Amino acid sequence: MNVFKFGGASLKTSAAVRNMTGIVKNHKQKPLVVVVSAMGKTTNALEHVVSLYRQGLSFQKELTELKTYHINLANELFTEKTIHQKIEDLFDRLVEQLTPGPDDQVYDQVVSFGEIISSVIVCDFLMQEGVACAWKDARQYILTDDCFREGKVNWEATRKNIQSLIPELENKIILTQGFIGGTAGGHTTTLGREGSDYTAAIFASCLDADSVTIWKDVPGVMSADPKRIPDAVVFHELPYKEAAEMTYYGASVIHPKTIKPLALKGIPLLVKSFDNPDLPGTRIHECHVEKLPPLIVFKENQCLVSCRVTDYTFINEQQLSLLFQAISELDIKINVMQNSAISFSFCIDYRESKLVALLEKLRHHFEVYYNTGLVLITVKNYDSQTFETYRKQKNLLLEQSSRSTLQVLVKP
Repeated sequence: MNVFKFGGASLKTSAAVRNMTGIVKNHKQKPLVVVVSAMGKTTNALEHVVSLYRQGLSFQKELTELKTYHINLANELFTEKTIHQKIEDLFDRLVEQLTPGPDDQVYDQVVSFGEIISSVIVCDFLMQEGVACAWKDARQYILTDDCFREGKVNWEATRKNIQSLIPELENKIILTQGFIGGTAGGHTTTLGREGSDYTAAIFASCLDADSVTIWKDVPGVMSADPKRIPDAVVFHELPYKEAAEMTYYGASVIHPKTIKPLALKGIPLLVKSFDNPDLPGTRIHECHVEKLPPLIVFKENQCLVSCRVTDYTFINEQQLSLLFQAISELDIKINVMQNSAISFSFCIDYRESKLVALLEKLRHHFEVYYNTGLVLITVKNYDSQTFETYRKQKNLLLEQSSRSTLQVLVKP
């Protein structure tokens, strides 16, 4: 049994959907679960709709453009136009979710429709092409707590739900949505931005799959973003641990939560090109690789927060405890941190609402300064050349190095 995940780039046009269908047809000898993301840049567009709604501004133009995009794509795929009414109904339901409520909760109810709409179109097209396919609502199978935008999986309930699909997998492909789950109370949650990879890992773990394949617009896991560094190379294989560390530092090719459930079950993760399916791609599994080349990760939209004790005493354990408690309560992840005698600085992903809440907590105890719009560059397995190159970045605000990893925070 295998699990395939197709991201937004692999579904952004009718030609891409046809290509995806060809890949599925070539691999349907074994039972198969297919996880799909929202099409193209739909998630970004829905985030913009939510932002406009929160500001009390009109979002009709943006929503109409998004609906037109999906209908035009469907027109190029289907001989029958019954899919139109399904798309119209889903957009009507989407608008119904734009109601007053906590920001993160409203976000999840609305943005999740990108995956729902995509999966309905893809499933109907697979069936039109003669593929026996069953559409499943991931919110009924992946149960989470009510931590909106970062839903935490109830593994026991989720495993029981997903294993109920085993009989149906004998004669049908199961098609479902990435990125989303559901609470016991019936609310939609999301699993973290770009969380469709994690969905595939959840299904694979619960079904004891033979492998998971993530189909990407790159030939495999690469040593850097080829758009930034043209001579980046493809890793043919990687140990689970190395891949997990790469995702921690911000390598966007795999969602950070993906590796753990697969490694615990010994399930290989394959990252392959949907444009060239015959390329070997990258295999992530339990292995040892000598002398990996430097991995360079650029993580944008970073914020540097610096705290100083107001009476100029030294930073001590009690003050660090206050800092980490505030960070933990807001479910914020630190990407890099550094302290001196009188200050503690740390870098986080920038989200305005989270930053405002954090500053409110910290200013009771510290003088707080912050910078936004920064880029965190991580060089893992550095050599002498990359070490010197990235230490000499302009507008460098923070530098930290260990035996194998260099991190620098810069203002572009």
